[in-house]
Amino acid sequence: MLVLVAPGQGAQTPGFLTPWLDLPGAADRLGAWSDVTGLDLVRLGTKADAEEIRDTAVAQPLLVAGALLSAAALFDRAVSGGAVASAPREAVGAVAGHSVGELAAASLAGTLTEHDAMALVRRRAEAMAEAAAVTKTGMSAVLGGDPAEVAARLDALGLTAANNNGGGQIVAAGTMEQLAALAADKPDKARVLPLKVAGAFHTSHMAPAVAAMAEAAGQVGVADPVIPFVSNADGEVVTEGQEIVRRLVSQVSHPVRWDLCMETFQQLGATALIELCPAGTLAGLAKRNLPGVARVAVKTPDNLAEARELIAAQAAEAAEQEH
Repeated sequence: MLVLVAPGQGAQTPGFLTPWLDLPGAADRLGAWSDVTGLDLVRLGTKADAEEIRDTAVAQPLLVAGALLSAAALFDRAVSGGAVASAPREAVGAVAGHSVGELAAASLAGTLTEHDAMALVRRRAEAMAEAAAVTKTGMSAVLGGDPAEVAARLDALGLTAANNNGGGQIVAAGTMEQLAALAADKPDKARVLPLKVAGAFHTSHMAPAVAAMAEAAGQVGVADPVIPFVSNADGEVVTEGQEIVRRLVSQVSHPVRWDLCMETFQQLGATALIELCPAGTLAGLAKRNLPGVARVAVKTPDNLAEARELIAAQAAEAAEQEH
């Protein structure tokens, strides 16, 4: 069974959409999404520098656009209603996204149209950027160390474990002063690496953005997913569209439990994982946490052939099991 995943904020790099614009229809699709978001996604995805695309209001729409654009290319079709409709249902067994990637996953599952996913991510990004501007905050990855000691250190400093990515990788979030204190006095055997994000996402610092996200979510059409959606909140499989949207709203100020998502992938019997553009981070986590699961990171169109081979192999395996 194949899991299709979409990356979160911090995965973007300057020019990451450039090679995708050579594909038929890609520029038109990005142009349409630019109209929805009020952003020039073509320029931002090809010519903007690292600082410009680090801006939350820019980074989040770019990331969802990248995931949706690469998914459309992967399955060699226009997305029908947002769902990966032309993919063999037996091959794509579940979808998930890390943080803002959940909006792309919700579209790929069929709960949101592409248009609505892009409209929602634009409002989410604006609201989170506004919330981040209230107090100077950020996030740092804490790699290694004893989990109990790491948790105790974060608690003592008033930091939040905003992401649990499994394999001993925790993302701490809070004020810059709190993060500086963490870097100055690390938990034993742990490394602390500042992340290229503009705020303490998935914490109480983002509470003001929840109401704005809820209002925007009330203006979009919602359908039940045609592919199971694995939620960041608790790793649960969600099969009702309205519940997916409710979780998309609350997720803004609540931690991302990617560790639990990966546990669910295992429980579902995942044998393969494809990470959509701009890929690398989630495929890397899968390498460490999902041994034996085949992986393809779709970074550029050059990776599409390998990903399609993996999809075909999963479909063939599923067909054999049916007989």
